[in-house]
Amino acid sequence: MKNPHDVILRPVLSEASYDGFADKRYVFEVHPSANKTEIKLALESIFKGIKVDRVNTLRTMGKIKRQGKNSGRTAEIKKAYVTLKADSKAIEFFEGMAE
Repeated sequence: MKNPHDVILRPVLSEASYDGFADKRYVFEVHPSANKTEIKLALESIFKGIKVDRVNTLRTMGKIKRQGKNSGRTAEIKKAYVTLKADSKAIEFFEGMAE
C-alpha cells in the first residue's frame, strides 16, 4: 500500500471549494497516478473518523506559458472531489474556514 501522504498532496482552497464545505464536499490535489480507491483509503487513514461516500477525479492539462520566443507548459495536476457520508463527521482541518 502506498503512503497516504504521497497520494494526497494538498487541499485546494478556493471560493468554489468553500461552497462545498456545508455539504461535506472537499477538494484535494492528488498524485496523478492515484486511483479512486487509493484516494478513499488515504483520506480515511489521514483523517480519522470520516467515511468517504464518493470520489470524483479530474485531470487538468498545464497551461502554455511563454517567455519571449520560448514556450512551455506548467505541470498537469489531478484533483479529487470527495463527498463524505451524511453520518460521517466533518474534517477538522476545514472547520471554520468558510464562515
